[in-house]
Amino acid sequence: MNTKEIYKSKLITIEEALSKIKTGDNIVSALSAAEPREILSKLHTIAHRVKDVNVVTCLPLAEYEYFSNPKYKDSFFMEGWFYSPEMRKAHKNGNVSFIPNHLHFAASKRLVHRKTNIFLGTASTMDKHGFLSLSLSATYEREMIENADIVILEVNPNMPRTFGDTIIHISEVDFVVEVDYKVPEIPILKPSEKDRIIGKYIADLVEDGSTIQLGIGGIPNAVAAELMNKKDLGIHTEMFTDGMVDLYEAGVITGKKKTLLSGKMVAAFALGTKKLYNFIDDNPQVNIIKGSWVNDPYIIGQNYKMVSINTTLEIDLTGQCCSESIGHIQFSGTGGQADTAIGAQNSKGGKSIIALHSTAKVKVSNDNERKEISKIVTRLTRGAVVSLSRNDVDFVVTEYGVAALRGTSIRDRVKRLIDIAHPDFRDSLREEAKELMIW
Repeated sequence: MNTKEIYKSKLITIEEALSKIKTGDNIVSALSAAEPREILSKLHTIAHRVKDVNVVTCLPLAEYEYFSNPKYKDSFFMEGWFYSPEMRKAHKNGNVSFIPNHLHFAASKRLVHRKTNIFLGTASTMDKHGFLSLSLSATYEREMIENADIVILEVNPNMPRTFGDTIIHISEVDFVVEVDYKVPEIPILKPSEKDRIIGKYIADLVEDGSTIQLGIGGIPNAVAAELMNKKDLGIHTEMFTDGMVDLYEAGVITGKKKTLLSGKMVAAFALGTKKLYNFIDDNPQVNIIKGSWVNDPYIIGQNYKMVSINTTLEIDLTGQCCSESIGHIQFSGTGGQADTAIGAQNSKGGKSIIALHSTAKVKVSNDNERKEISKIVTRLTRGAVVSLSRNDVDFVVTEYGVAALRGTSIRDRVKRLIDIAHPDFRDSLREEAKELMIW
């Protein structure tokens, strides 16, 4: 058979796809905007005939019934590599759990623990040679496809066709379901005044010719805006964002100085707006490559002047960063924070940067009364997860300046971090540090 005939022989309906799932199956879904929305939105409809189906995902964007509605908890249990707001909301139901991980090990360690019975993902339409594109993510998808008993893809003409480890031949797929919905987008957060100040400080640390890693949010967006006057930057990042498109169109990103895949923009996945998806569609300058390679600290460290720029929720006076939990409650995930920070330190001229606002307002009563607290603390909140070791932080940036921690003692760190804390909290931090003998 030719590739068109092979494709046609594998074409099934949503209902037929759901019929492949049986009690006790371990399902892995593609990441974030690459998730198969039609299948997942109807997964709860088979709850009457299945039990103990495990669904592994990462940063899901929709509040699907199978995990958000507690009445289905006997049929489905969700485990995730990175919590989204929808997962945080459902966590209290007792049918959602976090998988601790460094992103570059996410797939390989999971496969040691449990075999994948069914992989569910998305793809762009097949080309004349029989190849589809997994489109927006190769973070862990290739490894799961290679090890799954059954591979089912939703083929969507609206998904951008990307290059790299996303390219897959129809012969590697067991079943396809044709769908037609818009690619999920996330809004671009407008940077606050604090974000813009932090962005300027970070931009001053980024030299011409550097290769950068950025995430999403107010601070990363502010950093991207402040990098507009730089020259010959490169991209080697976990997540490809709208800010990178803006930098490329402004002529800032050329990749000329990159050691690995010179001239190419490299990412494990992409998430953003229609502008981003249009940019990466059929664009050979953007390579979506497996997270096990993109986020490997050894690989990252081979880039010249690699700069890792991440944010955190709170940091203690020794440099320990909690970036994924509010106390003991899971909020997001480690993701690639440690991967990129460690990799940047291995790079010639590289830098590991952590950014945060100096304070936050937290709820203190049932009537929504809030008080301001310092995010630079003597001790992390009880139960807080250490996402990034104090050994792997070079620079910490708040709206009050930059604390250079590379090679410093605890005594030096205490002084430097207090100097960039909010002025209202500096005296109490000094007193607490002295009482606890943090020197």
